[in-house]
Order: sequence, then C-alpha cells, then structure tokens
Amino acid sequence: MSNEVIIRFDEVSFEYDKKLVLNEASFSIRRNSKITLMGQNGAGKSTIFQLIIGALKPESGKVHLAQNLSVAIARQVIPRNQLTLTVREFFEKCFPSKVYDIDPKIDNVLEIVNLVAPKERTVGSFSGGQQARLLLASALIQDADVLLLDEPTNNLDHDGIVHLTKFIIDFKKTCVVISHDADFLNSFTQAVIYLDIYNRKVEQYVGNYYDVVKEISAQVEKQEMKNAQLAKGIQENRDKANFFANKGGQMRMVAKRMRDKASEMEENKVELKREDKTIKPFKIPIQEGIGGELMYISSLSVIKSHKPTTKKVNISLRKNEHLLLLGPNGIGKTTLLESLALGTAKGAAVASGVEIGYYRQDFSTLNFDDTVFDSLLKVAKNLNEEQMRSIAAGFLISGELMRSKIGSLSEGQKGLVSFARLVMQKPGLLILDEPTNHINFRHLPIIAQALDKYEGAMIIVSHVPDFVKKIRIDEIIDLERI
Repeated sequence: MSNEVIIRFDEVSFEYDKKLVLNEASFSIRRNSKITLMGQNGAGKSTIFQLIIGALKPESGKVHLAQNLSVAIARQVIPRNQLTLTVREFFEKCFPSKVYDIDPKIDNVLEIVNLVAPKERTVGSFSGGQQARLLLASALIQDADVLLLDEPTNNLDHDGIVHLTKFIIDFKKTCVVISHDADFLNSFTQAVIYLDIYNRKVEQYVGNYYDVVKEISAQVEKQEMKNAQLAKGIQENRDKANFFANKGGQMRMVAKRMRDKASEMEENKVELKREDKTIKPFKIPIQEGIGGELMYISSLSVIKSHKPTTKKVNISLRKNEHLLLLGPNGIGKTTLLESLALGTAKGAAVASGVEIGYYRQDFSTLNFDDTVFDSLLKVAKNLNEEQMRSIAAGFLISGELMRSKIGSLSEGQKGLVSFARLVMQKPGLLILDEPTNHINFRHLPIIAQALDKYEGAMIIVSHVPDFVKKIRIDEIIDLERI
C-alpha cells in the first residue's frame, strides 16, 4: 500500500549532553513518499535520522517502524575510522554479515552514482565529491525500503547534482532528505518535516519545498501581526487600569478587571517561529602590514586519467585579488588547496610572514576535542573575552554552544565556527574549499558579501554558481583546461 504509514514518531523527546534536542516530536512518513527535513543548523535533523535507524534511543515517546522495514542512510561524511578502508571493505561494512560475490553489487551501485572507483583503492584517497558519491552508493547497495540522505549534494559538482536529482525523482521507494540546497529540494519534495530550533518542536507540511517555505513565512507574519495587536490591547488595558485604580471605590474593581484582561491577552500571545534567523553581516579583516605579491604559483598538480599531472601556470596573487579554481570532482582541487595552505605545493611560494586562513570542507583544521570557546581562543588575536563572544554570537554561537565540544556540533555549526575563526584570525591569504557545504542557505548571501569585500588575496573552490556570482572574482583557472 503506497499510502501506508511506515515510520511514526509518537511524542518523541531526546536530549544530548543534557540539552533538549527534540520536544515531544510527533509526525509520520508514508511509503514511497519524498520528504524533506527542514531546520536550522543544529535543530536536530541528523538526530532524527539516528533515531530512525536505532542508533539513538528516545528519552521518552516511541519511534514506530513498519514490520520488517529496512532503512539505509547516506551520512554527511565518511567516518574518519573508515577512510583507510578499501572500496570493497567500505561496502562490506554496509551489511551485518558477509555478502558473497559482492563485487557485482558494487559495480552496479557505482554505475548508478556515476563513479569509477577501483575496489582496492582506499576511501580516503577520493575527493570530497567522490566520497559523497560513495556515501550514496553505500546506502543504495543495501536495497532498503527507506533511503535517508544527509546533505547528499555537499561536494558534488554540477553534473553530480543533476545526476542525483534525477535519481531521487525516479526512485520508487521512500526517500527522506536533509539538504540546504533549496532548488535541489524543490525538484522532488512532496512534504516537509520542519524542526524549530528554538522550541524543539516538529511540524509537518504537505507541498513542495518553496510552497512550504512561503507557508511558514506567512505564518510568521500572521503571528507577528497578532502579537502586535495583543501588545497594543495589553498596553491600553494597563493604562486604563492605572487610571481607574486612582479613582478609588468601585473603580478599583474595574481596574482589577482591566489588569485581568491584560494578563489574559498576555497569555494569548504566541511564540514566534524564528527559523529564519540568519547570521549577522560580518567582515574578515585583512592582516596588517602586508603588500606586494602574496603568493606565486608556477605549476599545479592535477589528476588526469587517474594519474597526477603537473601543469605549468603563471598565477600571481596580490592584496585584494580573488582567484576561482574550477574543475570536476576528482581532479584534485582539495589536495591542491591543502598543499597550498600547508606550503607543500612544489610550484607555489607564499610571501614571508603572510597569515593563511584555511577553510577545509571536512573541518579537519579544527580540533574536535576542543570546546568551541577554546577553538576560538586559539585564533583570537588581541581580543578580550567579551569581543570574542560578540563575534561568535554574530554566527549564532551562543553561550551554551561555546561550552560544547567541536565534535558534538552539527556540520553546519562547525562551518559557522570556522568562519568566526577566520574573522578573529585576520588572514592575509584566504583559501576556501567548498565554503557553502552544510551551511543553511539563508546564511550564504551574507557569507558571499563578506568574501566579496575581503581585501586580502583569496583562492576559492565552490560548485555553487549562485554563491560564486555574488563574489568578486578577478581570475578563473579551470583545472580541466590547463
């Protein structure tokens, strides 16, 4: 039965590290439906996936799954302890027991995700985009009734996103997706499960993604109008109560009724949805005392036909010059950026004393055992604690989050911490590897504006054209064409 409810949350509450993540969440998912999980970074979307697969257990309430229902999940990132596995070993771990003659199954799912991956190659040697395809393939190989996709477009190039979009549209089973790519979501979404990060409640909507976003925006506007009207009535009743209270006698009873009416109206005020809260506009300050040529690149190493190839180039980056690197998944963009940031690239030289701000797509420049406070403190140059906390608050990093370990944050929150660190670091050269990954799409115009106005030298890789269009780019190098 295509209309059958196969997953149901019944007043599910969940806490992590003594912090409420879900508050009596109730919703249902029907067979063969295409669902979007919507919510701000840290709202608990990935937690819901973990509750569905049984990796986490509710504090209270119940998660009901249809009898014999099989569920497969494509996580946001490959666990670090699996990066040394071969492709074959990686897929073997998808099954609870040994699968004989697994190679044809691997060949089939790799063809579906459009990836050439030798089975003896280690997973960690693939690019971020190729790893995204491996994650999707690891879910597909299980041939489950329900497919859970957690940020599946991260690191994918344009062709990869087109390929994935078509796959989901044609997919004949249930699919639940977490993503911050609005156009991608709208292409297949039939219903939305909305998580409110402030009250930790869950609501369910029917319709495509853009329709639901409009509906939620209309609700917010209606709530704001209702509260404004109530606030006006509350003030009028309080003013009248004060007036009559001074008259004495029976007028005091009238004053009491007025106060009671004001209290009743206060109780009728509704808690506003604040999901659309975005980070504050920010500026990444440039390192003081630098000038002239900050970086010179005479050659680049790229992957052509699965082999590293050195290409001659003539790239000079000075203050206020922005370079965009293009190229498909697997050509070696991440490896190249890492070598430039670490100073190990043979054909590149950075001017002495230039501070490099490096944003890695996998956030491995962060120490996951640090608290957020300690992570920021490491780069907070000449800032007192109040200034540091003020910058962090602009990135929605609250006092509570400041005490959390980096490893406990959502991927999107790690991204916001990374941007806060760049502001505090004051680099002379910015190297950015897919800075839109995991980030709520509402934040992207603000981030683009900050990068557009950055006055140091910048090298950026991004597969999101709408984001790049908002940033001043002075030079473009297509690694496929050099």
